[in-house]
Amino acid sequence: MASSLGLVARAPSAGAFIAHTPQKEASFPRADLAPLAFSHQRSGTTTSPSESCVRPVGGSRLGSAFLGDLQQLQERPQPLVRAMASGAAAAAPAMASLGDQKQALLTVSDKTGLIDLAKGLIELGYALVSTGGTAAAIEKAGVPVKKVEEVTSFPEMLDGRVKTLHPAVHGGILARRDVPGHVEALEKHKIGTIDIVVCNLYPFYQTVMAPGGTSFENGVENIDIGGPAMIRAAAKNHGDVFVVVEPPDYSTLLDVLKKGAGGDEELAFKKKLAWKAYQHTSSYDSAVAEWLWKNVGGSEPAPSLTVPLTLASSLRYGENPHQSAAFYTDRSLQEHGAGGIATAVQHHGKEMSYNNYLDADAAWNCVNEFPDPTAVVVKHTNPCGVASSKDDLLEAYRLAVRADPVSAFGGIVAFNVPVDETLAREIREFRSPTDGETRMFYEIVVAPEYTEAGLATLKGKSKTLRILEAKARAKGKQGLRQVGGGWLLQDADDKTPEDIEFKVVSQRQPTKQELADVKFAWRVCKHVKSNAITVAKGNRLLGMGSGQPNRVKSLQIAVEKAGDEVQGSALASDAFFPFAWGDAVEDACKAGVAIIAQPGGSLRDQDAIDCCNKYNVALVMTGVRHFRH
Repeated sequence: MASSLGLVARAPSAGAFIAHTPQKEASFPRADLAPLAFSHQRSGTTTSPSESCVRPVGGSRLGSAFLGDLQQLQERPQPLVRAMASGAAAAAPAMASLGDQKQALLTVSDKTGLIDLAKGLIELGYALVSTGGTAAAIEKAGVPVKKVEEVTSFPEMLDGRVKTLHPAVHGGILARRDVPGHVEALEKHKIGTIDIVVCNLYPFYQTVMAPGGTSFENGVENIDIGGPAMIRAAAKNHGDVFVVVEPPDYSTLLDVLKKGAGGDEELAFKKKLAWKAYQHTSSYDSAVAEWLWKNVGGSEPAPSLTVPLTLASSLRYGENPHQSAAFYTDRSLQEHGAGGIATAVQHHGKEMSYNNYLDADAAWNCVNEFPDPTAVVVKHTNPCGVASSKDDLLEAYRLAVRADPVSAFGGIVAFNVPVDETLAREIREFRSPTDGETRMFYEIVVAPEYTEAGLATLKGKSKTLRILEAKARAKGKQGLRQVGGGWLLQDADDKTPEDIEFKVVSQRQPTKQELADVKFAWRVCKHVKSNAITVAKGNRLLGMGSGQPNRVKSLQIAVEKAGDEVQGSALASDAFFPFAWGDAVEDACKAGVAIIAQPGGSLRDQDAIDCCNKYNVALVMTGVRHFRH
């Protein structure tokens, strides 16, 4: 991971990382990808993160091995070797001699800005060397270019697998101009220097993530070998060679070359390009490794894991003003098209903050849990208001706010259906139930879509209101969370009431409505911080207790918020009740709840059953726990 990253945190179900450092003035890398490397310890062994992070597929080691093989061949008096040697001697040296015209090697998959760069380099006096499709594109534009086989006196072979893996290429890149031995070696073998390498790699990511996927064989064929080797070689010798892997850097390169600044200024630019180059190959390798492990590793956790991150924005601060922060999107293959707040489009309002991302993520994940049109209000990552309605979303929104209007003020409101003009006007004009006068204030509104009129109406609520459009989070993903010196990996908690058997264990059987109410409470409970208790009735949350060290206190808070409406309501608990009599279960029964749902699994489950039977309360057990820390 780039050195400018400090502590990194991620909401377990989010599609991105948020980083913050203890020092307010910390800087963050603005280009390419910042990979996180992880090591999985098993059977007393550790795979070094650096090995998976920086070793390219067929990187410079392969290039060096190939050079050594050629040298050994030249020393063997075999007929084939003699024929190769005589052919090479007969060919006129294609590379410029050291000290002659400077050369730039261009070989790219992404041809954005290629022709302008080629023309600019020609104007600056560089000779161009290129390969395959890149050379063809340059030639078609009428720009003079030399094909790499003219340089190596060796044809492209093995269906393009071997093009640039040759001493005439890597020697020209790796030779240090300030080392006499290197210069003498180039002159001896008639190898000219390569002063600029412009290269980006085969589109492996796009190939393996294409709709419908691709075969294993085609995926392997799209693993670049020569490209990473050249990029790493040029980056290693950045004191003498410019290495460029991103089209946005083309214009800067030309500007630096025109200035001919030299010295510290030019070296600083070269060092930055070298960093980008290694970041580029590292991130590329992480995609290859992730894809290969998916094909060969089964369900086992990867022994070593690298997560490529792209800086999306530098944030004003972290959780608190004295903490610097940044927001990174996750570029790993599993996050491709997975949706979530990380890929949301912001249509309006102030820039997002660290806490905004966490709260918006919590609201968005919660609202998409519900099959019917639903409104969710979140404060400090906990849903404080939730209501669903198939027929009247406006009323559902009002009911969600009324569940806890004090907490809802300044919160985040999320919808799982498009926001039209009518709903937008209600959001804009709705008054707080606490006094009937104060307009509700929100930090963020997030929805899957907005009509044109709806968006225009909502923008009129406030200049600062952040309006996000997001795609629902895909199921079956994994999440990472940091602890001091390590990371925890787990599957997302995707289970819904449809995946769970609500087993009735009490004497009284619940009514159809009670069962529907307790399933609604159960959906909400999963998104509340433990210890979590939710009370619901009629497709709306009446009260919730969250984050308490003991379940009794969470119950008291939830019942207090529900008020008189607790009578005949449904209660859900994210984990089992360790005690029943004189504890949370009996307190809930006395408060008037009609049905309770809990996972079960306590040594005292029978006490909970007996208690519910005494008060004629229905009790269902799910066998599924929903802790959330």
